[in-house]
Amino acid sequence: MDIKTKLSITKKSFVNPDCLLVAVSKTKPIEDLMEAYEAGIRDFGENKVQELQWKQPEMPADVRWHMIGHLQRNKVKYIAPYVHLIHGVDSEKLLREINKQGEKIDRKIPVLLQIHIAKEESKFGFDEQEVLEMLHSQSFNQMHHVVVKGLMGMATFTENEEQIRSEFKGLKALFDQIKSKDLPQLSQFDTLSMGMSGDYLIAQEEGSTLVRIGSAIFGARNNS
Repeated sequence: MDIKTKLSITKKSFVNPDCLLVAVSKTKPIEDLMEAYEAGIRDFGENKVQELQWKQPEMPADVRWHMIGHLQRNKVKYIAPYVHLIHGVDSEKLLREINKQGEKIDRKIPVLLQIHIAKEESKFGFDEQEVLEMLHSQSFNQMHHVVVKGLMGMATFTENEEQIRSEFKGLKALFDQIKSKDLPQLSQFDTLSMGMSGDYLIAQEEGSTLVRIGSAIFGARNNS
């Protein structure tokens, strides 16, 4: 089955047709990305800065690049000029570095704050109290070169759908709580990224506005 057909099947299964599909293209060749592009995809997600750097000039200029992996502070500068959205902002230190690099090039860089919702120690992210304290802090109010677009979270890797649903439900509640505060720095707070190939339908049922799908479109990940 070709990529175009897989994309069509995936989109038809969406509970929320307005939910943005980010095609997770990590480890995939440019030929595969172009096939998805020609099928209408404009949002592509990469998890390594080096791979994003070499793919970006090889693809059409209207592609929106999403940095979805764990981002090291010393690599922010390489993607700051063109990245469409940084998903995994998991600490205030990283957010400050993104702001610093945005200030250098006079660009406001869109980000999502990653919340730790999984029952796994390997996942990164703020806890609920940490993110609320940061959003109300003076230091955050002085970051004028980042735009916090919303939240991101990854559920536990499990077949227990009730647990996955509960974790997504909790993230949606935090998203709504933050959005209701109507803070000046959060005027563009409208994105809730949760759900991947294995759980995107549950995520959409619980309010996701963006899902990151790789294997359901491109097949199994290549070794990298």
